[in-house]
Amino acid sequence: MADEDVVLLDFWPSPFGMRVRIALAEKEIKYEYKEEDLRNKSDLLLKMNPIHKKIPVLIHNGKPVCESLVHVQYIDEIWPHKSPLLPTDPYQRAIARFWGDFVDKKIYGLESRKVWSTKGEEQEAAKKEFIECLKLLEGELGNKAYFGGENLGYVDVVLVPFYSWFYAYEKCGNFSIETECPKLIAWAKRCMEKDSVSKSLPDQDKIYDYVLHLKKVFGIE
Repeated sequence: MADEDVVLLDFWPSPFGMRVRIALAEKEIKYEYKEEDLRNKSDLLLKMNPIHKKIPVLIHNGKPVCESLVHVQYIDEIWPHKSPLLPTDPYQRAIARFWGDFVDKKIYGLESRKVWSTKGEEQEAAKKEFIECLKLLEGELGNKAYFGGENLGYVDVVLVPFYSWFYAYEKCGNFSIETECPKLIAWAKRCMEKDSVSKSLPDQDKIYDYVLHLKKVFGIE
């Protein structure tokens, strides 16, 4: 694979970018990382993602791929030689994609952000819904080591970046995810034992500082 040219346009706290980093690391694909300034987007980013103008963007041999769920599926299909992420069975693949979509809409969605970006009743309602969604995921995990079974799979790669944001959500929302969802935290810690995950996720304190910065910028405090 010496002729592969892989570039990732990303922004360090982005859980969407972390997904791509984990997937590439699982496949042991070397790539060039380019950090974007989202207030001053590069010409390359605007050219490679003209529709959404957002990170992450994976550029493979000069061709851009956008949207992180698509990235993970693409990486799995292009480099099937190692660490398969999606199941081979069509029904199991559909289930994995369903939960990937659920994570995007419910865990990374605008409603969950209200846990740190609002106060009072609005925050309490967002917190309640967020915990309910985490409990649904915990139910889907069951007694498996990973969502993918014995090995790290698609849903694991999609969800685990959010672990780096858990501390910020807990501090801002004044609650404990481990108390509510102990199995989910045990799963996240299991994922963190893998280099592909631990080296792709920033420190939780660093994310918390970033969230405090965002709160200042938006005048939430």
